[in-house]
Amino acid sequence: MVKKFPHTYVIVFFIILLATVTTWIVPAGEFNRQTIDTNGNKREVIQTGSYHQVEQQPQTWQIFSAFYKGFVRSPRIIVFILILGGAFWILNESRAIDAGVNSFLQKSQHLEKYWLFKKLGVNNIIITFVMLMFSFFGAVFGMSEETIAFVIIFVPLAISMGYDSIVGVCMCFIGAGIGFAGCLLNPFTLGIAQEIAGLSLFSGIEYRLVIWMVINVVGIGYVLNYAAKIKKNPKKSPVYAEDEYWRTHHNQSNNDLQQPSLTKTWIAYFCVLLATVTYAVWMPMNSIKVGPSVLKFPLLPVLSVLFAVFGYITASKSIQYFILNLLMFTIAYLMAGVMGFDWSLMEIAALFFTMALVAGMAMGKGPNDITKLFVAGAKDIMSAALVVGLAGGIIVILEDGKVIDTILHEISKSMIGMGKVATLSLMYAFQSGLNMVITSGTAKAALIMPILRDISEMIGMSKQATVTAFHIGDGFTNLITPTSGVLIGVLEIARVPFNKWFRWAWPLILILTLVGFLLLIPTVTIKLNGF
Repeated sequence: MVKKFPHTYVIVFFIILLATVTTWIVPAGEFNRQTIDTNGNKREVIQTGSYHQVEQQPQTWQIFSAFYKGFVRSPRIIVFILILGGAFWILNESRAIDAGVNSFLQKSQHLEKYWLFKKLGVNNIIITFVMLMFSFFGAVFGMSEETIAFVIIFVPLAISMGYDSIVGVCMCFIGAGIGFAGCLLNPFTLGIAQEIAGLSLFSGIEYRLVIWMVINVVGIGYVLNYAAKIKKNPKKSPVYAEDEYWRTHHNQSNNDLQQPSLTKTWIAYFCVLLATVTYAVWMPMNSIKVGPSVLKFPLLPVLSVLFAVFGYITASKSIQYFILNLLMFTIAYLMAGVMGFDWSLMEIAALFFTMALVAGMAMGKGPNDITKLFVAGAKDIMSAALVVGLAGGIIVILEDGKVIDTILHEISKSMIGMGKVATLSLMYAFQSGLNMVITSGTAKAALIMPILRDISEMIGMSKQATVTAFHIGDGFTNLITPTSGVLIGVLEIARVPFNKWFRWAWPLILILTLVGFLLLIPTVTIKLNGF
């Protein structure tokens, strides 16, 4: 009898049990905390040298309350996932994404008549371009949770191109993860880490650009090689059986586009247009942040005008084209909000919720029908929300047991007295392993950078090298750990079992981790600008 691989819930629960055992074995201790200002935001960081032991807090029955506390700790991602599930269920009712994927593939295949495109392969160009785009987003503003919203677009696209759902996940999620590790201008990890280390904001970008390019070549090359194998024989995909869902619900048939219901379509259209134009009038000039640079540009008015033009064109063709236009401009507003207005998950969730309501109105759905569709979508994605809450229980157990600071203190002591390369290697390994417990890059920067900064000063190592070890180590293992709410959310939406993802992804993560380590060595052996 073949034993089944444990369910994701079971894996996470066993990690909670392991964390609970740790609270009985590891001495309890704490660092004192202080609040500092980083890039205009208040952050709580530890005071190095302030570690002291406290009364032991072994966890027992708290194992069973960890699920509840994990929900309380991670409400943003949980609610975001539920709203996305409901919003895209409404969107899928229109079959607009299917129509868009179909139309895109038909047009892209015409490029095969050109020698260069035929030589490189149109599909290879599409995968490369999409991954580079998301890698850039990850490197510049730390795209992570936002990738959950794109899975529902790129998985059907990958299936329609003759690949599998893993390729679809890679196009957005792995792409953004590679960029997150490359970290060109990410203010949420690199910016905070450099601020704490006392370095000029976004300094050392020249070598980080080299790092970003190298890991993109490795990561995208790996995905393209896998995609070619699946294209040749789709049944070799580890998720071939699971992808039956996508093959059934997102097929490549050339269904006729629906004729528009002009009255209801235009009511929905003018509601959105009026809101966006009114908002844009009040903010004619917007400040767009790209790393340390701030660009003044009338972004919202421009988007409003473009939406009006393309809205008119698409609404005159069909409901599906109009909804596709609505989706594209929703994504455009998402980028504008993140880069220009410091949007968080709350604003992004509100944006997709609004998109869903307008899409429902455009299809002629009444309030009751829209509500039923939204509830069905939220119910369909509930398992992802539950596992995010369960994973949050791991850090709750370790925090309540007062052992996280002790672990940090002991690891920092083990680094002292070693050579620069050895110390940097330990920092990198420690950061990669810490992703199993704390997945937030911002939280890790505030927690461990004061310690790593002091160690660097004690051994005369470049603090820029320490920051580089931090942000590369923060990128890769997040793509495979079952405690990452973003990963679990992505896999649940893509319907990829965690065990199959793990078996597929671990060689890629290992390769990227080794490449990341090799890229770290020059930061302490070669004179680099900013290091």
